Amino acid sequence: MISAPGQTPAVQGRSAANHATAMGSPLREAPPDWAYAINPPAPASPPAKPPDDTPRHVPDSDAAFTAKQLSDMFNPPDWHPADHPLMPEIVSRGRAPDVMACGYCHLPNGQGRPENASLAGLPAAYIVQQLADFKSGLRKSSDPHHAPTASMIAYETKANDKEIQAAADYFSALHPRPWIRVVETDTVPKTHVAGWMLVTDNTGETEPIGDRIIETPEDLERTELRDDHSGFIAYVPVGSIKRGEALVNGNSIKTLRCATCHGRELRGLGKVPTLAGRSPSYIVRQLYDIQDGARAGAAVQKMKPAIAKLTVADMAAIAAYLASLRP
Repeated sequence: MISAPGQTPAVQGRSAANHATAMGSPLREAPPDWAYAINPPAPASPPAKPPDDTPRHVPDSDAAFTAKQLSDMFNPPDWHPADHPLMPEIVSRGRAPDVMACGYCHLPNGQGRPENASLAGLPAAYIVQQLADFKSGLRKSSDPHHAPTASMIAYETKANDKEIQAAADYFSALHPRPWIRVVETDTVPKTHVAGWMLVTDNTGETEPIGDRIIETPEDLERTELRDDHSGFIAYVPVGSIKRGEALVNGNSIKTLRCATCHGRELRGLGKVPTLAGRSPSYIVRQLYDIQDGARAGAAVQKMKPAIAKLTVADMAAIAAYLASLRP
């Protein structure tokens, strides 16, 4: 499994009481494992093997990359270069050894993966502000074991203002496309965490979905190859899309109408980001982090009263509805 950097061992399944004690907050629900998807402790290193130089391929591409090339965080694979404008250096290569290439985690077309964020089409000013918030400590994760967030803080905040602006302008100019297929269901394939996301066990076994969202690759092999033409499927509880729509439209005493700030059809407004078609795992993490205080700052403070009464199940319903919309 080709995974993100910083595979910090995690303590799964913490109780709400333990989390509340750690965060100094009143007793409340712990961060949902299925949204944060923390890698298990890495096994002991196996004996060294000869390098595998077999070229890999994906559909609709003439490119070929070896396993070593696919894992290069300072020169990530670009399977479909005709799909996007010329990437600035900070996106295509980063600046070794301090700043990893933005295109490694967020992909050259900016679509991203469940463990990080989709950047395609976000306002450039919003992207710049998020880097500033990561750098100042205003944006972090409610689960300190979430390595993709930790990597943003450790590496990407070392980018200079010119590099950050170049990356922001590049991703902002991209057009997001449908990336997540949402399926309502009572049962889901059994999954485990690998590469900071949920992947199916491939045993054929199923289990009740409960109040969770199970977001997993449509084609794990292509996702491992970082193919930015291969998206994700999000299994959500039956009825959650309709319930989420009511919450998003303010038809509940629990929250306010999201379109007031996030714009018509929830595709952003000014510096406020789009919500339509975004990863439900990502949306739940952000709602939880804002409610929990891990995300702060002036813009986020406006969100806190709007989501203060939400449960994790409410957040999942909102995320299911938003993911079902066309970006």
